[in-house]
Amino acid sequence: MLILSSSEERSNQARELDYHARIKMQRKRRAYESNLICDGLHLEATRSILDDKLVFVKVHAPWEVLCTYAELMHIKLPLKPNDLKTQSSAFDNFSWFTKVLQVDESIIKPEQEFFTAPFEKNRLNDFYIQDRDTFFNPATRSRIVYFILSRIMYQVRDNVKKFGINKLVSSGIYKAAFPLHDCNFSHKSEDLSCPSERYLLYREWAHPRSIYKKQPLDLIRYSKEVCHPDIGGKIIMCPQCDQHCPFWNLNITCESSKKLCIFDSFGTLVFAVFMGIWVTLFLEFWKRRQAELEYEWDTVELQQEEQPRPEYEAQCTHVVINEITQEHERVPFTTWGKCVRITLCASAVLFWILLIIASVIGIIVYRLSVFIVFSTKLPETLNGTDSIQKYLTPQTATSITASLISFVIIMILNIIYEKVAIMITNFELPRTQTDYENSLTMKMFLFQFVNYYSSCFYIAFFKGKFVGYPGDPVYWLGKYRNEECDPGGCLLELTTQLTIIMGGKAIWNNIQEVLLPWVKNLIGRCRTVSRTEKITPRWEQDYHLQLMGKLGLFYEYLEMIIQFGFVTLFVASFPLAPLLALVNNILEIRVDAWKMTTQYRRMVPEKAQDIGAWQPIMQGIAILAVVTNAMIIAFTSDMIPRLVYYWSFSVPPYGNHTHYTMEGYINSTLSIFKVSDFKNQSKGNPDPKVVIPTTCRYRDFRNPPGHEQQYKHNIYYWHVIAAKLAFIIVMEHLIYSVKFFVSYTIPDVSKNTKSKIRREKYLTQKLLRENHLKDMTKNMGVIAKRMGEVVDNNLRPKLE
Repeated sequence: MLILSSSEERSNQARELDYHARIKMQRKRRAYESNLICDGLHLEATRSILDDKLVFVKVHAPWEVLCTYAELMHIKLPLKPNDLKTQSSAFDNFSWFTKVLQVDESIIKPEQEFFTAPFEKNRLNDFYIQDRDTFFNPATRSRIVYFILSRIMYQVRDNVKKFGINKLVSSGIYKAAFPLHDCNFSHKSEDLSCPSERYLLYREWAHPRSIYKKQPLDLIRYSKEVCHPDIGGKIIMCPQCDQHCPFWNLNITCESSKKLCIFDSFGTLVFAVFMGIWVTLFLEFWKRRQAELEYEWDTVELQQEEQPRPEYEAQCTHVVINEITQEHERVPFTTWGKCVRITLCASAVLFWILLIIASVIGIIVYRLSVFIVFSTKLPETLNGTDSIQKYLTPQTATSITASLISFVIIMILNIIYEKVAIMITNFELPRTQTDYENSLTMKMFLFQFVNYYSSCFYIAFFKGKFVGYPGDPVYWLGKYRNEECDPGGCLLELTTQLTIIMGGKAIWNNIQEVLLPWVKNLIGRCRTVSRTEKITPRWEQDYHLQLMGKLGLFYEYLEMIIQFGFVTLFVASFPLAPLLALVNNILEIRVDAWKMTTQYRRMVPEKAQDIGAWQPIMQGIAILAVVTNAMIIAFTSDMIPRLVYYWSFSVPPYGNHTHYTMEGYINSTLSIFKVSDFKNQSKGNPDPKVVIPTTCRYRDFRNPPGHEQQYKHNIYYWHVIAAKLAFIIVMEHLIYSVKFFVSYTIPDVSKNTKSKIRREKYLTQKLLRENHLKDMTKNMGVIAKRMGEVVDNNLRPKLE
């Protein structure tokens, strides 16, 4: 672990500060370093080669300190090599194939498996110690040193202790605190004792040639009728807005109808059902894999050993009586104070969520307003360019521009919400790091869920559903006429929205995560090269790399979960989403590996028992995905109306065809409206060059004019509604039944992992507890022998 101090530079930059402020900063640094030395750490100051104003303080923890804090932190360490036999599996028959995907064991040798137990200093001989230098691996050493640095005091003011390296770094007393990379990523270390893990990770994890290999986790941790000139070309549609929109022919939506047929098909239904079951399999097998990693990384009982956060301990000023121990303990706030904090945090979260909804409403108002402009101006602008006009309709232009604006707003709000969520969580003051991350996870996901998915939910389930009919349209906010979907439905628009948001998000994340750190490091290298030609040591090279930050991996998880939501929640409208996500994730693994091994400082290791709140979030998304996909197929796509027409309304008694057919389907889905029944407010703006028709068509299932119940929903509508509800119920129950059956049949922990856990507990009890009894028995024997000698010595004079 390194602490970067800059006393001279700090003094030069602090010329505007008074003399006493500079003296206070120096006293804090000296007091802090003195306390580190008193705690047993070794410090060594080294002046920078590139900048004489910089001073590096190397911190080293000797063996005694490591043992003391390993016991305090309940760190699990090797007890005995794993002696269980490897069980064969069905995948052994495909070893020739899986071997290609494995990391080259001649380069990165697999780690030896051990049974582990919480370390006890007085039981040192019971642990598997072959070499003291390698007994504590680099990750464990960094954890221990950072634990000490985070809790060493540097000042006492008004009976309040101030401690921790984080506050010293944020106040400018130190510039940075970070563990060292062990070598350069491009070549091995010249020191033969150095494992050169950074080089190995770059070669077998980050390099593009390893893109197909596993990660070395041990080192990481209906269109024909629409387009027909005699059918769609002769069907005149009613205006879709008031006063300004003209009558239009159905065949101008020909191209969008062709694209819609790609996604709105029976294959999409099958794929949506498959994805609903696949998500369950994915989560269940992830639980098994997670259980294996928990055992391999010694985090099975992590909750019992996790220490409070330094920020929590610093605020513990109230004394209360513990109900369990009946002893006094310090807490940061009383029960009433905790209720006030929870209320304020919940209110803040609700306020920001409402603000997100307000931004979505703003996009809807934009859609309603700009559609009128495109409907009046776009045909005039594109007049004579039929090749462009057939693709760029007013609906398409409105959808694309609204999606782009929505994406920009989403990215801006994300930046704001990240800071807001961190501020709210800091105010909430969780006790442990796990509690902090879980609380922040729920807030960030709630923000991101509403931010990313609200516009998609609007298009999928609300747009075009409450529009009335041309003679009596429904107005939004009392002013704007509600949006209508294309004659083929809103599915294509939803696909457009998802494509723009998913694609734009992937591009933006790569720019933010890869390009910016690379540019910053490139500028830093150019500056250092221009200053000197001396060879810089490892700690100085690492100092000029970028800082990952405590929440660096948190944002990686958040990015994957948001992508998981896009893949599962809306797969019925965008079946290509899983394929795009797979390609993105394959590249993302190598990009993240590249930036962690080459562009960022080495991170301080932290243990986690599992992925925390992300697990229930994914399970919730998986359950919600069944509902959303069923409703998308039922209410957003045109599949159910087509099936109802094919099986019921194409033949008698409702149809005129002698056999089941889709012929005449488009005509059956378009109701007739009499132009003379228009109200003045809702009447469109007819083209003076075109004769005003007597009737026009609109997308709905209503009785024609002259019917005894004109403009009321017809029997076709009620058949379709009944079929949609029946489809949702059947699909949900079918998928949920399969999901629960799969969840029940697949155990969360494999048999092999259970055996290892039981064996480890048995050895722990045997070696640590029984040996303790043996020592007590031995000590009692020694005491009894001495007492016997004393008695003999006292009785001997009397007998003589």
